[in-house]
Order: sequence, then structure tokens, then C-alpha cells
Amino acid sequence: MNRFTVFLALAGLVLCYADYYKTLGVTKKSTDKEIKKAYRKLSLQYHPDKNKEPGASEKFSEIARAYEVLSDEEKRDTYNRYGEDGLKQQEARGGQGGGGGGFGDIFEQFGFRGFGNQQRSDRERRTPNVELPLKVTLKQLYLGEVFEVDYVREVMCLNWKECTKRSQDCQGPGIKIRSQQLAPGFVQQVQVRDEKCIGRGEMWKSNCVKCPNGKTVPEKTSVTVDVQKGMRNGEPITFENIADEKVSHTAGDLIFILQERKDEVFGRDGDNLYMTVEIPLVDALVGFTHKFKHLDGHEVTIPVTEVTECDHVKKVSGEGMPRRSGNGFGDLFVTFEVDFPDKLTDEQKEGIEKLLGSTR
Repeated sequence: MNRFTVFLALAGLVLCYADYYKTLGVTKKSTDKEIKKAYRKLSLQYHPDKNKEPGASEKFSEIARAYEVLSDEEKRDTYNRYGEDGLKQQEARGGQGGGGGGFGDIFEQFGFRGFGNQQRSDRERRTPNVELPLKVTLKQLYLGEVFEVDYVREVMCLNWKECTKRSQDCQGPGIKIRSQQLAPGFVQQVQVRDEKCIGRGEMWKSNCVKCPNGKTVPEKTSVTVDVQKGMRNGEPITFENIADEKVSHTAGDLIFILQERKDEVFGRDGDNLYMTVEIPLVDALVGFTHKFKHLDGHEVTIPVTEVTECDHVKKVSGEGMPRRSGNGFGDLFVTFEVDFPDKLTDEQKEGIEKLLGSTR
């Protein structure tokens, strides 16, 4: 028996087992979410407690086994590459999918590199996530605000499907199988990169007039951003699946990263706010009442009756930022800086000495 005959026999073993995708009514390109949805529907239909038809129990077991494999990333990958027998070998080894003895290793021993090495080429692919800075004011983070943001992304050419053609050599996006004849009746297959391959069995037509600018075109769009009360600098706001599009890919996520602008009055640390107030010497000595408008416009009153030392910090409870949990507010810390006069007249000096007494 020559090596090519052995290869065909082994390939037949891989391809002649139960089709778990067919059992659930899904495809190799189906996402985990789609597989789970199909399983729930079928398991309800064939559950032995609800379906007393002959064969329902066996069908339910098949459905459960198919879902067990396809819902597990490692098992699904092994099943895609080596079939049910390869999966059973892996399970017999305790789930160590990377060990020796798999069908991929056997094929490689016979010179057929790349045959079983698809490695999730039919699984869901995503374009990269896009992160953009979003500058917001402290007032917007205090009050919360909903507004529109425009951005430009790449979307598929409107007529892109008319620019594709069938190709048996394409095994997935950017993946092509190339055959090399090593000897009469002996062919080696290897995987190579080819950007014209846009999916399994699909290739992009060169110079397609239906898409003269290529597979994608820029599109201006807008999203509604909801900045919630108490959000912080660096916090992300995510919009799923609206990043750049690409053939045979699911669009990635658009992620805005909040960047808090510096406020003229307040500083912030977590849920707490900080501010500095300059007061004249006389107020520091005799007391005073400080009033100001907060970020939402309500008036805050801070009475001070005692003598205020330089850089004295006063805590005002509940006047900080709203907590993200919705449970109250942080605190406000006010630092009072005393403004000493540059100089005093003789009359002022004499008056202070009479009032406070002199140590001279």
C-alpha cells in the first residue's frame, strides 16, 4: 500500500462521522450564540418529558452530544480538524488536545502538511475593535448627558457580492490551499496566504467594476452616547459590532474612552471633589460664610466660625460626585488659603496691636 492510498484511507476516516453541525441545524460559520439558540430550540422539541414519540430520546441524546462538542471551543476545534474519532482520542487522553498521535500528525508524517490545520478558519472572525478618545467636562460627568457622536468607518461595498467568485482552493479569509506534485500520483497540499480569498470557497474578483474602490468604502455614521452620572476618566463606553466591516468577518466593537477635561473650579479623585478658596486675613480671623454654585447650579453654603489657619481643609459631606451605584454622593474637600497683605500702614499696625495686644 503506497503513501497516497494510506492518506485516502485516513481522510475517509475523518470525513465519515456524524455531523454535529447538521444535528443542530447550524454551520461551521455559526457563532456560539447561534449554536446555543439552536440547541435550546431542539432540546425543548425532543426532551423525553415532553416528546413521547419513538426515537425522541435518542434524538435528544444526539442533540446534547452535538451541543457538548460545539459549545466547547477546544472540542469544537478538534472536531473541525480531525472529526469525531480525533475528538474521542482527545477525550480519552483527558482533553489534552495538543498531544501527539492526532490525525494532523499522521497526515504530516505522510507529507500532507496543512490538511488538518484549518484551526477555526470557519469560526467567527472579527475585525479589530476601534478605540477613540471622547472628551467630556466634569459637569457632563456630574449631571449625565446623552448626545450624538459622528465617526467614519469602513463598510462593505454595496455590491460586494457581485465581486466574488467560487474557488475551491480558498479555505477561509486569506487562506489558500496550494497543491504540489512531488511524484506521479503523490500530491502535497500546503496552506499559503492569499488576500484574494475572502472566505471558504470564495475569492475576490480583481478589478471588479461593481466595487471600483475595493471591498470597503468609508461611511460617516453617528451613535448615541449615554454618559451616565458619576462616570470616571478612562471609563469605556462600548458599541458592539459597529467598527470596520470586512468580508467574512463580524465587525468589531467601537469603544469610546472617556477623557475628563480639566475643570476651572474643581479637582476630582474618585467620587470626591476638591476645590481651593482664597480668603482675606480678616475673614480668617473673625470667621466668614462662603457660598458658591455647584455643577448643577444649586447653591452650597459653608459657614466658618472658628479662626482659619493657612491651608485649612474643610470637609463638606455629600457635595462630591454622584456615585455610579446610584447610592448618594461623594464628599467635597475645600482648602482655604489665607491671603496675607503685602504690607500694613502704621495706623493699621497700631490698631492690630491694640486689638490683639503686643508682645513687644
